[in-house]
Order: sequence, then structure tokens, then C-alpha cells
Amino acid sequence: MNKIIVAIDGFSSTGKSTLAKQLAGKLGYTYVDSGAMYRAITLYFLDKELDLKSSTEVEDSLAHIELRFEDNLICLNGQKVHEQIRTMSVANLVSEVAALPAVRTFAVAQQQKMGVKKALVMDGRDIGTTVFPQAELKIYLTASEEIRTHRRYDEMKASNSLITLSEVAANLAHRDLIDSTREVSPLRMAKDARILDNSNMSMDEQLFIAWEWAMERIQGTDTH
Repeated sequence: MNKIIVAIDGFSSTGKSTLAKQLAGKLGYTYVDSGAMYRAITLYFLDKELDLKSSTEVEDSLAHIELRFEDNLICLNGQKVHEQIRTMSVANLVSEVAALPAVRTFAVAQQQKMGVKKALVMDGRDIGTTVFPQAELKIYLTASEEIRTHRRYDEMKASNSLITLSEVAANLAHRDLIDSTREVSPLRMAKDARILDNSNMSMDEQLFIAWEWAMERIQGTDTH
């Protein structure tokens, strides 16, 4: 059976990671959360109180960062940081960090190495356009702004009871702007991507659609 790469792109809080993780499990593929990689880098920069305007500091720090996944959880220099990277301080800065050319070059190189053997599902914002433009299946996941805001609010309220809906909405709007206008690898829908709007879908429904699309590519029966 053919092995493929599935690239899932879209704005924040469209459910990319959830779909990618579930699809990888159903296919028996490796799952890579590229967003967690950028969040881990951001966490490192915050801990080091890095000056993002200093290209020297950024490049020197990247040389001391090792990223890998264990049990689908991101590890930063040998430590699992899946909880630490979900804080508001990281969320408020991750788009700026991810927009830095040196950071993107660093992360994309690692991501491309992960896809050499295929059998991979990766989600992010430039996976189908920059990281794996040759991916056999590209999915552009989308949802309404209202739905995305409430999803992120529900996620963050569990760890921060003081967070407000307006704060979350402002954060998403800020990240959307940076993600779509940054100079290096901005968020774009690949020309050959298939659009999946999950605004009014259950997780099972969106997984079934994505799985059908993947199986069409794997079996060579896709006519899209």
C-alpha cells in the first residue's frame, strides 16, 4: 500500500492538531504538531528573555535547541513541555517568533527530515505550501471566527479561569494577521488543497471525511 504525506493547514483554533492526531492514528501514521515546535521555541526564547530584534541572539539560541516528539508530545531539550507551551504568554508571542526567518528555516528543515519516509500527518500553516509542497493530500481546515474563538476560550479556561472571551478573540485576530501577512511562508491555501469547513461538524464527521480523502490517495482512486 502506498505511503503518503498528509499536510493540514489553517488558522489557529480550527482544530488542526485534533484532526491530524486522529487521522494519523487511524492510518497508523506518524503525527507531527508543527505548531508545538514553534511554541516550544517561543517558550525557550521567553525563558531566556531573548531580544527578538537581535538576529545574533536568535540564531545563537536556535543552536542550543533540540526538539523531538515522544508519545506525540513535544520535548524541548529533553523535557516534555506540552503544558508550558499552552500558556497565554506563549500564545501572545508565538506568531512573532514563527515569523522570524531564522526560526522558520530551523523548524522547516527539521520538519522536512521527519517526512523523508512518508507515512506522516503534519499540521501547521505552511505545511502544504512550504514544508511539503509535494504532499499527496493537502487539507485546508477552516471554521468561522466565532466558532474558533469559543474553541480556544474553552481550551484556555481550563488552565486560566480569569481569561476572558474578548482576550481570546483579540489574541486570535492578532495571530491571524501575523500568520497571513508575514514575509516568510505566510499562511496560504495551496492551490491543490481540499477545503474542509468543520464549523458545524463533529470530530467524528471531519475525521471520516479526511480519512476518505487519504484512502483515495493511498489507493490511487482520487479523481479530485
